[in-house]
Amino acid sequence: MRRMGLPLGSAPDEALLSGLTTGDPDIAVAFVRRFQRTVYGVALAVVGDPRLAEDIAQETFERALRHAQVYDPRRGSVKTWLTTIAHNLAIDAVRARRARPVAPEDLDALLDAVSDTPERWALAEETSAGIRAAVAALPREQARAVVMAGIYGMPAQQIAEFEQIPLGTAKTRIRTAMGRLRTSLGAEERRP
Repeated sequence: MRRMGLPLGSAPDEALLSGLTTGDPDIAVAFVRRFQRTVYGVALAVVGDPRLAEDIAQETFERALRHAQVYDPRRGSVKTWLTTIAHNLAIDAVRARRARPVAPEDLDALLDAVSDTPERWALAEETSAGIRAAVAALPREQARAVVMAGIYGMPAQQIAEFEQIPLGTAKTRIRTAMGRLRTSLGAEERRP
């Protein structure tokens, strides 16, 4: 990238990602610096533990390095690919900790915390703010379903029982919410 006269800081995301496979430490540093706040923000939003979020962020970059060659730009941007890896690792970490279930009456308070928290400074990174805003903009029943599925890793059957709704309704809420989030976050990503 530098060899072609393009400084690493202004290289396209895809070029930095493909450059990871060369083993060039300057490219690796530029790649991590570009995405570290985003990846850390996603991990922190899911696990709520700064140390664990740091570990997840590090593992995300290690996986990106190992799997850079399988990235497919038709399926999303590099940023989306990385945040998906971070999110999945964070969900695995939450599941491994065996977090205690949230009582239905406490879920509304959790959703309020997702949209506006005292810890907002820790989640100030643009992606985290965008995710919080997108979840807060969802109808309440869809927001509850997507938080239970995405953050707590609950399957649709468990959500249906928890919310006392038919299984098909739980699945529809999750699917509709995820579609709206993709649309909302995709539109945000395309803005200059």
